[in-house]
Amino acid sequence: MSAKQKILIVDDDENIAELISLYLTKECFQCRIAHDGEEALKLVPSFAPDLILLDLMLPGMDGYQVCRTIRQTSTLPIIMLSAKGEVFDKVLGLELGADDYIIKPFDSKEMVARVKAVLRRSQPAVQTAAAETPERSGKFVEYPDLIVNLTNYSVTLKGESVDMPPKELELLYFLAASPNRVFTREQLLDHIWGYEYIGDTRTVDVHIKRLREKIGDNPSWAITTVWGIGYKFEVKK
Repeated sequence: MSAKQKILIVDDDENIAELISLYLTKECFQCRIAHDGEEALKLVPSFAPDLILLDLMLPGMDGYQVCRTIRQTSTLPIIMLSAKGEVFDKVLGLELGADDYIIKPFDSKEMVARVKAVLRRSQPAVQTAAAETPERSGKFVEYPDLIVNLTNYSVTLKGESVDMPPKELELLYFLAASPNRVFTREQLLDHIWGYEYIGDTRTVDVHIKRLREKIGDNPSWAITTVWGIGYKFEVKK
């Protein structure tokens, strides 16, 4: 039996923190609660969470400061929680390194779904025991002739670096991290551009087209269209 994934909940509202813990515990996560930023930073090395749910409005050190401090040394997944719904607050949180942003009050099922989605994205599908190099450090996936590194936002194709905007790289990584799994265009919009993205599914098609132009196909893998549904990163047998 695999160990439970661990979630650190950081919120100064005891009722909200306990409620979140209850929902996640029911989903078989192991939870710990911190009520301020300083306590959270102390718990990160000792509790070693797989993900942090981080409230922005904390006493003393706020959520932005906590996120910035963690990002100096770690790529640990962080979902920010806030009653602030302004675009500026969301953008600032994401630019500081948060992986997602949830506005209070939130639906418990959506919160759990987002936690699971971020955890899936944070688990590379394929890693090798090769000696560590810049492209093989941090969070990456590797296939024959292709390395996609989400930590340093680099793509290496046949030993050569490929220039790629962040969203293209994130889309490629997300697909490659779940080989042979089919994702609808709507799912890809949700995961890469966010649940509240104002746009349409043609955005995904355009990015897929650009990815194919840049990395092409390989005898071992390809970005495949599943007609009427969406796309997958196909690993060929």
